[in-house]
Amino acid sequence: MMKITIMTHGGLAAGIRRQPRVFDTATMPEGAAAELGRLVAAAKSAGHPESVGPGSARDAMSYEVKVEEGGRSAVMNQSDTAMTNDFARLLEWLGKYEPSSP
Repeated sequence: MMKITIMTHGGLAAGIRRQPRVFDTATMPEGAAAELGRLVAAAKSAGHPESVGPGSARDAMSYEVKVEEGGRSAVMNQSDTAMTNDFARLLEWLGKYEPSSP
């Protein structure tokens, strides 16, 4: 089982505090949980993108994805200006899937 927490920061409404979105594979259909597992593994293995540099996109969003699995956790941080394709696919999937209820 895996728990994913995504936090977003920045953007046009940078001053507004956004609540984290939490996804728990224990509450998902088996197919969705398997797909999420594949996307997380791909995003982790893709590593870090090359940074574009500060000030390159004033209203860019940054994303923190925390993955908890088997008593261990890992955090991936990327932004609109520096993001791997695999991380983007993970964000897109998470954006379409309804998170777990608290």
